[in-house]
Amino acid sequence: MNSHRARQARPLLIATGRHPYEVTILAMVLVGGIALLASGTRPGSVAAAMPSTVQACWLGGLVFAGVVGLVGVYWRGQIETSLAIEFIAVSALAAVSTMYATALLAVSGQRAIAASIFVVAVAVGSYWRALQIWRDNRRLERAQEAKRTADIPVLLDCPEE
Repeated sequence: MNSHRARQARPLLIATGRHPYEVTILAMVLVGGIALLASGTRPGSVAAAMPSTVQACWLGGLVFAGVVGLVGVYWRGQIETSLAIEFIAVSALAAVSTMYATALLAVSGQRAIAASIFVVAVAVGSYWRALQIWRDNRRLERAQEAKRTADIPVLLDCPEE
């Protein structure tokens, strides 16, 4: 058996977003966005650094990322659809997290280093997850184009209903 055939026989491993860490971040982003909407308040750095239109986009992005992300993570249909929905959400989360970290540092400078590090961590993790989804979708597409049956074990899955 040559190495090319052995490589084709390996199962295709797709990482889902059903990790407690990702689910918790998406849920808390949604809760935070709804709380800010309901209260009408904005973090001081956001109010100081962003025009009102940008603030509205940032706030909408929080809620959007939370709702769409949780839908994508728990999607019961095709894995490609689940990953595409999740990709959109984590990309939005990466963008709004980057916006917030930038606002924190622009307004508060060194006093915001600790807070901005946590927000940047969310942004980096979101960009990383988006890259992981993009890579997995490409691998899945190649397997389907080659008309191979792809076994798709998931890293963490919720129990069957």
